[in-house]
Amino acid sequence: MTVIRSLLLFVLAAFAEIGGAWLVWQGWREHRGALWIAAGVVALGAYGFVATLQPDAHFGRILAAYGGIFVAGSLAWGMVVDRFAPDRWDVIGAAICLLGVAVIMYAPRG
Repeated sequence: MTVIRSLLLFVLAAFAEIGGAWLVWQGWREHRGALWIAAGVVALGAYGFVATLQPDAHFGRILAAYGGIFVAGSLAWGMVVDRFAPDRWDVIGAAICLLGVAVIMYAPRG
């Protein structure tokens, strides 16, 4: 159950961070305005709090593992929202990152 909770928190964090960055991008680069940027800033702030809910107490480990989630999540976001088509190297790279997440977060320790 702890692994499932952790994975759900990683997905929530990715949604907040990637979505927040996308909103800022839209507000600034696509000239959609300050409200888009403000919404992005709020979402990015929420991302910062979500990471604190992880069951592991080590900030460095959480952030390192989250990096892999961010990579895969960014590609998925691009596919869904921006209709980006990742190539095989994008997919292989994301898979390697997710393997890293599994090793960092869920390998047996003791």
